[in-house]
Amino acid sequence: MSIDALKDRIPDFAKDLRLNLSSLASDITLDEQKLAGTFVASAIACRNAEMTRDILDEFGGKLSPEALNAAKAAAAIMGMNNIYYRFTHMVGGDYTQMPAKLRMSVIARPGVDKVDFELWSLAVSAINGCEMCVQSHERAVREGGLSSEQVQTAVRIAATLHGVAAALEAAPAN
Repeated sequence: MSIDALKDRIPDFAKDLRLNLSSLASDITLDEQKLAGTFVASAIACRNAEMTRDILDEFGGKLSPEALNAAKAAAAIMGMNNIYYRFTHMVGGDYTQMPAKLRMSVIARPGVDKVDFELWSLAVSAINGCEMCVQSHERAVREGGLSSEQVQTAVRIAATLHGVAAALEAAPAN
């Protein structure tokens, strides 16, 4: 399977997503590793096995084994962190001063350029709706030299894949 197979399965009621997916898959705002890693991390965060398989088929081979592992790690670690930090942000109080006591060493040593890992973490955090994490990762990638257009591209990928996952869930099984 591939991105073309994924586009073929997007129902007509979501044709805008099909068009967005096409344009984002060939976007030149991000280099190949940033683009492919953003697609992989975002697909995993959307929790749709069918879509994730197609995205991995299309983009997994464009990443080194270390980068593929880092994109998967960004989805996993942000899956945990986004819940924890969203809670502390919403509730406040003593929780904001308490140490998280959660292992997250992959953030310090992701196995790829720090900016790439931060970008993938940003996309996943946008999907998971953690304001505090989105702000933190956006600041890190901007300080790391990425432009607002590059950040927007990553978030557009995350948003589009989230919409595609919803459309696939809403479509009747073939």
